[in-house]
Formats: sequence, C-alpha cells, structure tokens
Amino acid sequence: MIAVSDARYDSEYKIWIEFNTGESGVADLSDLPQKFKAAIPLKCIDEFRQFYLDEWPTLAWKCGFDLSPESLYERVTGKRQDWMNNSQ
Repeated sequence: MIAVSDARYDSEYKIWIEFNTGESGVADLSDLPQKFKAAIPLKCIDEFRQFYLDEWPTLAWKCGFDLSPESLYERVTGKRQDWMNNSQ
C-alpha cells in the first residue's frame, strides 16, 4: 500500500513528497481549490503551507481536506496505483 513517508513545502502550491516506495518528487497542487469545495481555504498560501501527515499517512489540512496517497503518488510519478487490488 502506498503511503507518504515525508513531505516538505517546496514553493507556491508545490510540495515535495517521498513515498514508502523510496520514490519522491514534487506535486503541483495548485488545482485543488478550484477542483474541490473542501479545499477552498487552501487558496490562501499560508493555509496551504500548513499541511501535515495524518494517520494514513497522507497530506491533510486543518480545514478537513486531504488527498489519498495513491492520487499523490500518481501526480508525482505518473504511475497509477490500484489501491483496491494493491497487495503490497
């Protein structure tokens, strides 16, 4: 199962993410506030920068918005993970 091992703010709406697979890269998340109503508070860059790793672990914010580790993995690596059938 894919999980976020580490994450650091990079710039603007970009976060460097490392996964439990050892792969890492920068995810551009600038589309989130336009795509998801729950992410509207993240339009404020100060709010966006205050992410944390939750119990999954994946990126989460105080406003209650989070992203699945699989969707972050796909954004960073371009590889799609089928979390329903993933036996890792």
